[in-house]
Amino acid sequence: MRIEIINPNTTKQMTAKIDRVARKYKRPETEITSVTASCGPASIENFFDEALGSVGVLEEIKRGQTRGFDGFIIACFGDPGLDAGRELSQAPVVGIGEAAMLLACTIAYRFSILSMPKRSLASLEELVRRHGLESRCASIRLLDVPVNELDANMNKVTRLLLNEARKAIEEDGAEAILLGCAGLGGLDKQLEKELRMPVIDGVVAAVKLIEALHDYGLKTSKFLTYKPPERKRVIGFPNIF
Repeated sequence: MRIEIINPNTTKQMTAKIDRVARKYKRPETEITSVTASCGPASIENFFDEALGSVGVLEEIKRGQTRGFDGFIIACFGDPGLDAGRELSQAPVVGIGEAAMLLACTIAYRFSILSMPKRSLASLEELVRRHGLESRCASIRLLDVPVNELDANMNKVTRLLLNEARKAIEEDGAEAILLGCAGLGGLDKQLEKELRMPVIDGVVAAVKLIEALHDYGLKTSKFLTYKPPERKRVIGFPNIF
């Protein structure tokens, strides 16, 4: 099978990290193509960034359909453009935020999300609410670190994540930890060893979910909600319709 992973921000270094993580856990026969959005912000950290990033996601899904991909992954924990992408595509479209939470619910009753920066709290709360998992989310704990500064401060970030994860376990009742940013890729097993608790990377969760959907022969339902959008005049956007 063939999966296209879309990085909704325009930072190619993050796309490369996402690609490495996905390839580490994919099945040998699964083909991965990771792409960077052609337009959008350098990082996605708030509602405005998510709105901008969704345009590049939809453009890439539309383009990817002509290339015969069996599934698409939106590699941003906020899942920008997820529902709209499902309207465009019959092949499954999976967001790493939803995938991480759904996977967590199969192995733990309550999970906590670790992400950044501080101002993203409301957008992450909305994400959990949108996916109907408020009762399963123990907490959202955030670092005051910009996403585009992660790689330059990874040792410090790892220490801060461990500190917040321990608080989530001891104070919030978390039974699994979710890494709430694609930029944290590769830290899951390191943190899991320290915490002795499941730690889930959303990119990996999305890859495994897409593989399972493909094996089961499931595609996006076009019965009602995710029917293709009605054709109408749209001005000034890429040719995504």
